[in-house]
Amino acid sequence: MSCAFSLLESCHLPCSRYLSTTFRFSRGWYQMQRPIKHKTLCLCRNMQTFACELVKASYVPTPQTKPKDQSLAKVETIGAFQKLPMVMPSVDIFQSASRKAKRVLPTKGIANVAKRERNRGAKQLDALMKELAVPLRGYIENFPKRIYLHPYERSLIELTFGAGNYEEVLKKVDALRKKVVSVGKEHASLCAKSLSKKEAEERLTEGLEKLQEIFKCEGQAIDDLLYIAKTLRAMPVVDLEMPTLCLVGAPNVGKSSLVRLLSTGKPEVCNYPFTTRGILMGHITLDYQHFQVTDTPGLLKRCDEDRNNLEKLTLAVLSHLPTAILYVHDLSGQCGMSPSDQFMIYKEISERFGNHLWLDVISKCDLLKESPVVFITEDREVDHLELVKYRKIGPEGALHVSVKNEDGIDKLKKKVHELLMAQTATAIFILNSLMCCTG
Repeated sequence: MSCAFSLLESCHLPCSRYLSTTFRFSRGWYQMQRPIKHKTLCLCRNMQTFACELVKASYVPTPQTKPKDQSLAKVETIGAFQKLPMVMPSVDIFQSASRKAKRVLPTKGIANVAKRERNRGAKQLDALMKELAVPLRGYIENFPKRIYLHPYERSLIELTFGAGNYEEVLKKVDALRKKVVSVGKEHASLCAKSLSKKEAEERLTEGLEKLQEIFKCEGQAIDDLLYIAKTLRAMPVVDLEMPTLCLVGAPNVGKSSLVRLLSTGKPEVCNYPFTTRGILMGHITLDYQHFQVTDTPGLLKRCDEDRNNLEKLTLAVLSHLPTAILYVHDLSGQCGMSPSDQFMIYKEISERFGNHLWLDVISKCDLLKESPVVFITEDREVDHLELVKYRKIGPEGALHVSVKNEDGIDKLKKKVHELLMAQTATAIFILNSLMCCTG
């Protein structure tokens, strides 16, 4: 019993101290031959720790505060737009808040009429202020900051709403919330200090009208935020882990027709430039594997500073998303752009994004003639051998297809499948390399 008692007492020794070769239990001395060391592998998951302070012989947990600096938490996944909160129109927010505030009753047990009325007025103003401020705070907290978004989503926000407009709307909503809280507290305090029932009623009416006026004048920021949420939520979601094929080329060269043919996407097909006014997504299923297909707006022959937002959207997709490129050419002259201009755009994009997997396609091959098409604005006597060859047959190794006659479509589908499988293998190789580096 004494030995068991002594061993039990040894359990209370501080675990951080190293036991010496000679130590004493409650009775007698015990000699150890050598220090005992045990190598132990501990696997811990979701371990939580807390600090305690000694107060009157009891351990009281001390509150732990989270670090304020969360700038290191960088988000690099896509899908933030689908998690945006539902924004109510400003009119609906105020009407709902007013109905809830009017149902607030004074504290029970107040016999004096004046005290009861000013208590009711102060509580109703405080309730209205909270019902207006709480949803606004929720919007500000749940709308993501641009610095935490994926670069592709940052580009979408900037190109869709303009530089800085997204942050400006959120600032206006936050300013409206602060103003509502300030005015609501001020009028609730004035109502609570009323000396008579009539004065309390007047202060209550004055406070309600003031809050209504503020929401009417500055509530447009909430409606702007509602428009932003609807627009962003409607944008197509790109799965970064799924192989993606991006169709690129000049306007009206047949990209949308190929997307409709290759995938489930149904973009608008018309015979005029810039039919595609945004990023359109479709999907392909081949051998029980799923792939994405992206239709992008056409590119014109000009420098980046002169490009419109639709063209910049195409460049953002190529810059920030891991895509394979299917570049579409139209040498028939039906797209409205000369082959020479298409050649210049093609050279620029191929040099700029040459690290992507690539496949060239000549569309509308049923309209091609034996002699190459030369526009009036082009130089017929050009001696650029590569350009002369491009006018005749397009880039080397390009596939000739026709959506109308379905010429070359089966071969195109086979090549697209091979391209997407190659992209899958490339993604797996990069992932394994990163795991080896971090390991």
